[in-house]
Amino acid sequence: MSAATTARPRPPRPAGPRRGRRPQESAGSPMLLGHGRLPRVLAGTALGIFALLWLLPFVWAVATSFQREEDVASPGLNPIKGVLTLDAYRQVFERGTLPTWAFNSVLIAGLVTLLTIVVSTLAAYAFSRGTFRGRRALLAVTVASIMVPPQLLIVPLFQQMLTFNLVDTYWSIILPQVVAPMMVFILKRFFDAIPRELEEAARIDGASDLRVFWSIVLPLSRPIVSAVSVFVFIGAWNNFLWPFIITNDPDLMTLPVGLATVKDAYGIQYAQSMAAAMLAAAPLIVVFLFFQRRIVKSVATTGLGGT
Repeated sequence: MSAATTARPRPPRPAGPRRGRRPQESAGSPMLLGHGRLPRVLAGTALGIFALLWLLPFVWAVATSFQREEDVASPGLNPIKGVLTLDAYRQVFERGTLPTWAFNSVLIAGLVTLLTIVVSTLAAYAFSRGTFRGRRALLAVTVASIMVPPQLLIVPLFQQMLTFNLVDTYWSIILPQVVAPMMVFILKRFFDAIPRELEEAARIDGASDLRVFWSIVLPLSRPIVSAVSVFVFIGAWNNFLWPFIITNDPDLMTLPVGLATVKDAYGIQYAQSMAAAMLAAAPLIVVFLFFQRRIVKSVATTGLGGT
């Protein structure tokens, strides 16, 4: 017999980690900051310092809004330089039609959010599941329009509103904000990840395309729709340039525009400016506090932060 046929097979080595190498982490395990307690403490300290630096301007603005103008103007680094008072808030309420502006902001931001969600979800579903002619070209135009600065569209939009006799109306503020290519792209990316088998099963049962969209796609898309709704509402609430240009009637002004006119008419009053800023930001803070879990969950589960 040859040596190849007489050689016995070697027994397998016992399984175990090799010397000098750390065991690999299992798939799906959280990313570690390091081995030991010191890296975690350093990371937590750094995050705490960054959080304090980020909150410092907000705390300064809140403290300034509760002070008198003469106290704010006094030198010093202490954010609270005098007696706390509500005079700045009282003067802001007295010098402007604040309830009207707040109502306009709520109405406009709410309608912009509702119409944007309707238009964006339908357009995104058509791009995701549609097979019509020119789909790729329209999608390319939609994605390319994301890179167009909104300031370049002010003159054409204003001329369009003049043509339709919509200047100084609610619709002149609302309609140009309804078209949101970025939201269409984000929703389209999410719809692409929904299994088509669910829609095919519904069509076998006799459901129409609209029924499939309403009963299958939208319920599965609640996280991303909620996140997009919050982002659109915040953008519409904070929008200053377009409502400032398209409206001349004080009764149609939104809260940011109205508060800016009060500040310009009575000069720079730091306490009143901070009080106006706090009043304008208060609804957004309330919205975030109520929907923070849904926002964080939607961003984490849909990859919105990476798009």
